[in-house]
Amino acid sequence: MGKINTLVFAGGAVHDWKGCSEAIIDALSQNDAFEITKVEEDLDALVAPNLDPYDLIVFYYTIGEITDAQKNGLLNHIASGKGYVGVHSAADSFRECPEYRAMVGGHFVTHPHYREYQVNIADAEHPITEGLVEFMVTDEQYILDYDPRVDVLASALWKGSAMPVVWTKNWGKGRVFYLALGHDAKACRHEMFPILLQRGALWAGTLIE
Repeated sequence: MGKINTLVFAGGAVHDWKGCSEAIIDALSQNDAFEITKVEEDLDALVAPNLDPYDLIVFYYTIGEITDAQKNGLLNHIASGKGYVGVHSAADSFRECPEYRAMVGGHFVTHPHYREYQVNIADAEHPITEGLVEFMVTDEQYILDYDPRVDVLASALWKGSAMPVVWTKNWGKGRVFYLALGHDAKACRHEMFPILLQRGALWAGTLIE
């Protein structure tokens, strides 16, 4: 089996995307399946045909504006049968772009204060969450407006209701994995973060079913 040619794209506002992208690359590098390239800030990297070499896009970005050429390059690339992994603030990118939000499967609404909370496994049979049990994190919990058709694999309580932490969905022929954890570099180095990230990336990159 060949390696998954992976682009880690990081940038934007608010978050420590440098520290978080380093932790993301460290996590993925623990698995030999990924051949990793990193791009910082340059959204023109998304314009066709610039993404053609990549099987998987791992995205850590906040807010920003995306042009039609950048949007179409990204969305069409994933729809053609590639993988997309959105981490934390990927659900708070390009607020004025409903098509991007539709691909991710949801978007950021608000968050309570940075705190410890419990993540519960909603589907213990999916290959991403198989064998995992509930765990505690200290992170910024994202409260999301999300498409009810996404496949929620893990969640956390907020005001008595379950809020997704991990989900999967399809986009055309492609696969989308979203992980709400990872507000800062410390959160990205929680022991469960690389497990979920690697498994989600393998799934989105179609090495596991």
